[in-house]
Amino acid sequence: MATKGIRGAITVDYNSEGDIKNATLELLNEMIKKNNIDKDRISHVIFTTTDDLNAAFPAKFARLDLGWDKVAMMCFHELDVPESLKMCLRIMIVVNCDVNFEPEFVYLKGASGLR
Repeated sequence: MATKGIRGAITVDYNSEGDIKNATLELLNEMIKKNNIDKDRISHVIFTTTDDLNAAFPAKFARLDLGWDKVAMMCFHELDVPESLKMCLRIMIVVNCDVNFEPEFVYLKGASGLR
């Protein structure tokens, strides 16, 4: 058994609870689909947002909409690096998996230029 991180990022249209919710769920659902994630295999999840996104905690939507109420999750702000991508939500899902598992990272909307 191994533990590996699956990265993802998406840009958010507006700093509103609804837009953060929609972006969080869109990104999480794509990460789940591409990596066949079983929530019982999740070790923990880290959410980060740029400083311009503070209307809601992204972890709230994983907990309420995906039923991840037993998953350890934390929300943080990204470093405010000059000239970096704004309005960006990043997620790292850390999973317990087979040693041969190759994570597929997901970058959506304006975040697609990150990788």
